[in-house]
Amino acid sequence: MKKLCIYSLLLVAANATAQSDVNQEPESNQAIERIQVREHRMPYRGNVPLVETPQAIDRINADTLSNEGITRFIDALDFSPSVVRQNNSGGMFDSFAVRGFSGDENNPTGYLINGFNVRGYSGNRSTVNIETIEVMKGPGSALYGQGEPGGTINIITKKPRFAEQGYIQGTLGNYDKKQFEFDYTNGINDVSAFRINGSYEDSDTYRDNVFIRNLNLSPSLLWNISDTTNLTYEMEILDQEKPLDRGVYILDNDFDAANPGDFYGDIRDGAHEVKALGHQFTLNHTLNQDWHVLAGFSYRDSSFKGVSSDTELSDGRQLIYTDPNILSRQRRERDYQARDLSARFEVSGNLELAGFINNVLIGLDYYNYHLDTDYRVWRTAWGAGDTTYSIDPNNPEYRMERPEVSPTTFTSEEQQGLGFYAQNLIEVTEKSKLLLGFRVDRFEQDILNRLTDVTQTQDQTQVTPRVGFLHKITDNINLYTSYAEGFRPNPGLDSDRNAFNPEETKSFDIGAKWQNIAGLFSGSLVLFDAEKTNMLTAEPITGLSATLGEVESRGIEFQLSTDLTSNTSIHSGYSYTDANTVNEVINPEWGVTVPAGSRLINIAKHSGYVSLNHYTQLMQKNTFFGATVRYVGERLGETTDPDYILPSYTLLNLSASIELNQQLSVKLDINNLFDEEYFENSYHKLWTMPGAPLNYGVSVKYQF
Repeated sequence: MKKLCIYSLLLVAANATAQSDVNQEPESNQAIERIQVREHRMPYRGNVPLVETPQAIDRINADTLSNEGITRFIDALDFSPSVVRQNNSGGMFDSFAVRGFSGDENNPTGYLINGFNVRGYSGNRSTVNIETIEVMKGPGSALYGQGEPGGTINIITKKPRFAEQGYIQGTLGNYDKKQFEFDYTNGINDVSAFRINGSYEDSDTYRDNVFIRNLNLSPSLLWNISDTTNLTYEMEILDQEKPLDRGVYILDNDFDAANPGDFYGDIRDGAHEVKALGHQFTLNHTLNQDWHVLAGFSYRDSSFKGVSSDTELSDGRQLIYTDPNILSRQRRERDYQARDLSARFEVSGNLELAGFINNVLIGLDYYNYHLDTDYRVWRTAWGAGDTTYSIDPNNPEYRMERPEVSPTTFTSEEQQGLGFYAQNLIEVTEKSKLLLGFRVDRFEQDILNRLTDVTQTQDQTQVTPRVGFLHKITDNINLYTSYAEGFRPNPGLDSDRNAFNPEETKSFDIGAKWQNIAGLFSGSLVLFDAEKTNMLTAEPITGLSATLGEVESRGIEFQLSTDLTSNTSIHSGYSYTDANTVNEVINPEWGVTVPAGSRLINIAKHSGYVSLNHYTQLMQKNTFFGATVRYVGERLGETTDPDYILPSYTLLNLSASIELNQQLSVKLDINNLFDEEYFENSYHKLWTMPGAPLNYGVSVKYQF
């Protein structure tokens, strides 16, 4: 293993403006169930709060998740209009794009937990341990490292508290929904506290023969070693079982002919299983009133394993195009194992230099990521009318012999990287602030192809800058601009068994933020422009990835929050995203040309939401009513077919809750009230995922 070394420089800056807390409770309700605790500093944050960074930021807090009845991370992201859903490998993990950019479709989309990159497999993440979701849009990779140019999402988890607090909650709903969750925290003694929360779901779904069993546990400990030092430990346990589900097929763009419940897999395959065990340690130490040290360590084991029977995508092997009673299928087997080690050390503080106040952050981080991939496939014969493993999609039976699969990808990949980053927020004047920053990454990648016993190796050193400027027009209105470049390794091998070149990105923002204008309005308006080279896309037939070359995304984001009364508020967001390829590319699997200017898959040009929240009294009981309308525009449904367009959709969700007493409350959530048929995402016209019909849940919650 080569020795990693790095050196660099410093000078950097940041300051800016207001982020939006989505659906924040009005003042009259904020006193309920509130216990303040000492803030825990986050990696990459230093002494500069998010509100003072030249960046568009959405904050989705635990109150919003509770009010809206949201229990899954991917659903929470609907409250950031720049985030749209991507194909998620048969529903086995969370996949999304920010401002039109996502990672490799064959892998979960990356995000941060408490500032640490999450690599590997996390299934369909629960919200039970989420305190806040920060959607930090636009330039930021020079600070956070391996992010997308569209933005970085950071989950802040719930922390231990010294005052006893907790709840248990049970939920029942249609499609045999059964879910239980709990949260409890208390002090152990005067200097230490613990917290444990978790959830378990055992439910069917609107998809025939598709169920989900999901266990999440998150114990954590806090130790205040002294008045200036504390140590936090957090564990994550995940065990998810769910059949891999490719959705429905669409012929001749006839979306009305599809039945949202139809499942074309083999019920004998059983469930895919995702398991994860993670650990995080964070040490905070205050040197003096101006300087702070943070050290962090994270280790995570995860796996993704199972067998699936998937609709065959190749025209030369698929019989459904000529016979509506024969659907050709592939058989696939997966066994993926991932190990992820991360460490970080940083110093932050402020000093006066050359007559200016400088808010400085300097850090060093390291990661070692290991991924073992064992992927096996059986496919029908080419052009021979092979019906060996086909089914009648209108009357499926599961008695045919299951064919033996053969190894397609059998690799062992190791990535390791060392990064140095520095940032300085220079207070140029009382109203103007300049951010200068950079990051140096040293990256090494080794991929052993166990089928050929050949190793692909690459290593690079990359410098990525970040610049931002903020000017305060008034006490309530700020203008800002920012620019950043980024760098991220691409995992895996292409269809020729060669390693991919890393992604390189550039992104630019210019925007305005305003807070409490006339005591009523807060919001932001942002124009963005970003580009990425060596972006990966999926090759559906082989299950491998291919590069789309250079892609770009331009657009506008708008958000507005208004307090109509002390108990009634409206929150809204809109995003226009124009994401396209820059150069012409020939897809190596299909032999199809993807022209320059082609749309990116699953990216809606128009998306947005409007949410109304009202707090009142009903029979002298505290009561909440909420209504959210969400719109997602048309999207490309297949990279190599510009005519396959998923239709737009509009959904109405309702929520209501009532506190029967100080401990007991009841809640009703109704999603897709008008039972609209829609399609959430697509990989190919034969792998298109329908959205959920009208569904509801009733929850009973006991707090203590």
